[in-house]
Amino acid sequence: LTGAQDGSVRMFEWTRPQQLVCFRQAGNARVTRMYFNSQGNKCGVADGEGFLSIWQVNQTTSNPKPYLSWQCHSKTTSDFAFITSSSLVATSGQSNDNRNVCLWDTLVSSGNSLIHAFTCHDHGATVLQYAPKHQLLISGGRKGYICIFDIRQRQILSSFHAHESAVKALALDPSEDYFVTGSAE
Repeated sequence: LTGAQDGSVRMFEWTRPQQLVCFRQAGNARVTRMYFNSQGNKCGVADGEGFLSIWQVNQTTSNPKPYLSWQCHSKTTSDFAFITSSSLVATSGQSNDNRNVCLWDTLVSSGNSLIHAFTCHDHGATVLQYAPKHQLLISGGRKGYICIFDIRQRQILSSFHAHESAVKALALDPSEDYFVTGSAE
């Protein structure tokens, strides 16, 4: 799966030089993040206008429409994570009201899909990592802060200043004992 600054999203197969599917044409908002769900049957694309769109991967048309597309953040959606078999999605981004990390239910109508919004990360959340064993979300912000959220209790467990500049990357070890942060500095 490839995403570009011009907003296009294309899917390729290892053995074929041509694209299998073009999910989005050029001329859309820049792609900020893309993932497959853990089953590999859905893909999601976040963009610079705050939208998250999700497609079924096994499309037979060359230019399919997403089965779900909604604006998660008022400015940008920078990252997201599929949770619980992709029916629950967490997003990070920047919103005018500082609700910069959100939980969404993909099985209900878009007007009722926001489960919880965390007010955190002044100037926006840049990255997000899901820890399934502990049911935690870890987010990094533009000002170098890290926040850890318990998604079952829907509360912030911890927040600390990790870097002097924007957090650009988060990685979690498979046993979920440690996580690593990387920043713009």
